[in-house]
Amino acid sequence: MTFDETVRYQDSHEWVRSEGETARIGISDYAQDELGDVVFVELPEAGTSLKKGQPLGVVESVKAASDLYMPVSGTVVSRNEALKDAPETINQDPFGAGWIITVKLDDPAEMEALMDSTAYKSYTEGLKD
Repeated sequence: MTFDETVRYQDSHEWVRSEGETARIGISDYAQDELGDVVFVELPEAGTSLKKGQPLGVVESVKAASDLYMPVSGTVVSRNEALKDAPETINQDPFGAGWIITVKLDDPAEMEALMDSTAYKSYTEGLKD
């Protein structure tokens, strides 16, 4: 299991990486592993304004469909169009090419409330009990 130290994590397994005034969002290696082979991703349109905790899309796998939730508030700047034709990229590279959306942050301070990699690793270990 990979835990990226450059991102912050939400307890619903989304990650967010600050890139100045914008942030990139995806799902964790733990989440993609639990889901199994991803076969479809539903993404919000660019320009959509979403608040922390709101659904941002859906990931469907051979096992289940799971809602994705915003770890921070912001407006969608771009979405990973490559996932339409290759949703399995989320399984192959969840912290890189498997990113889901980028957003213009409403409040960068919201990131401070999210877990760092050490806290998220402890959190996921607790889920296995």
